[in-house]
Amino acid sequence: MELPKGINNLNIKVMQHKNFITAILLILFVGSVFGQKLHKSQVPSVIINNFYQQFPKAMDVEWKLEKSEYVVDFETGIRFYDHTIWYDKTGKILRHKEEIPSSQLPAAVSKTLKDEFKGYYTSDITRYTNGKKITYSVEMKKLSEEWKVNIDSEGKIISTKYD
Repeated sequence: MELPKGINNLNIKVMQHKNFITAILLILFVGSVFGQKLHKSQVPSVIINNFYQQFPKAMDVEWKLEKSEYVVDFETGIRFYDHTIWYDKTGKILRHKEEIPSSQLPAAVSKTLKDEFKGYYTSDITRYTNGKKITYSVEMKKLSEEWKVNIDSEGKIISTKYD
């Protein structure tokens, strides 16, 4: 028995409505998991003051709250290097992730990369500061080959991954 066309269209519309609601709920869930966006006025003044003392020329500043940590994403410099900093509620920096030029790599890191990846060039360098520990993530490229290298500040390779 064939259903009237109106019934098929109704079923399609109900399914589209369910898919739309599912997509909205998924977006809301992902947003809550990855942090709640905050207006600058919702961030403790000690954090705001510490941030702007250290980065007075920060651009495109966005704040969010992840669990109990205040997170700021921003850009600096002429080349618009991306930064992410995690603060505790007292204004202490917990972690800092920042894009940097190759000229800011320590000599030991540059040497290891040149020795281990002859013929490759560096691209997309990120420095991670976690307390006093500093590590780097560097993309090494040559023609169609690309490696992602994690390396500590003394030049010891932590991991490599072929991309």
